[in-house]
Amino acid sequence: MMIRVAINGFGRIGRSFLRSYLMDEQARKQLIIVAINVGPSIMENVAHMFKYDSFMGTLPYDVSSKNGILAVDGLQIPLIGVLNPADAGWNVFDVDWVIEATGFFTTKEKASLHIQSGAKKVLITAPGKDVDVTIVPGVNDVMYDATHHNIVSLASCTTNALAPMLKVLHEKFGVESAMMNTIHSYTNNQVLLDVEARDVRQARAATMSMIPTSTGASSAIKEVYPQLTGKITGMSLRVPVGKISIVDLTFTSLHTLDKESINQAFRDARDNSLKNILDSTTLPLVSIDYTNNPHSVIIDELLTDVCGSHTAKVFGWYDNEYGYSCRLKDFLVAQR
Repeated sequence: MMIRVAINGFGRIGRSFLRSYLMDEQARKQLIIVAINVGPSIMENVAHMFKYDSFMGTLPYDVSSKNGILAVDGLQIPLIGVLNPADAGWNVFDVDWVIEATGFFTTKEKASLHIQSGAKKVLITAPGKDVDVTIVPGVNDVMYDATHHNIVSLASCTTNALAPMLKVLHEKFGVESAMMNTIHSYTNNQVLLDVEARDVRQARAATMSMIPTSTGASSAIKEVYPQLTGKITGMSLRVPVGKISIVDLTFTSLHTLDKESINQAFRDARDNSLKNILDSTTLPLVSIDYTNNPHSVIIDELLTDVCGSHTAKVFGWYDNEYGYSCRLKDFLVAQR
């Protein structure tokens, strides 16, 4: 039986998830997209926005949206337009999993509205509050219990990049403490022009400045990799780039370090336990080169550095939309 999936919210992550699904022949044999709730979007514009994307590029399929149906590459996906998930009528579509991609229904109480509407389970595309479990693929997959966990969070794109890095380093060298900075592309919660706001830094134009802000990724580690609880802190630096981010991670270790042993540890994980999740490269690439990369994180081996024998810095690139969307897809495929 194929898993019946509905998408709630067809913004950056909703569209990116559907793209990742369309590009994966194996996923298309195991998942079926039965409905998309586009909320207040203009139905006639949905196809255009899906096909043409400033950052992901033009989708290589014919796409149309007419009479409440999104047609793409042989698929006919019903579109609905409700604001409250309780009104979505998921029971009509016999939904197994809802991809909650609006960014609004991220608590267990709010996400449960999908259950009330007839869905069996919910996968939140953001950090969740009071959810049944938070999962980062490749790090704590075994924590998911299909019998008891119905409201699941897949954490954030940054946590999905950071946690595999820390797991590799801790298992090989023992992480004593760490500080991370995600140098992050701007997002929709920022502004194009200066506005009045309580956070005067976030009030500034996203495309004009580097803007320091907070990140929940470092604190989320305690949920997905409790071995490092209290050992890591972090921040985010939003930069005038529309896509692709990079984790700058500095750590101290219990065991001695050198560049080659660090990079080799990542290569070993790349080829074995974290295959298709973590990648590494020795190519001198820049951010745009990682557009639509399906990995959660790509270690830049050329930037690995060591100070003394117990302090090191590593960098991991990630497509904060597409890489994360691939993990959403992979998680659902694994439930079949």
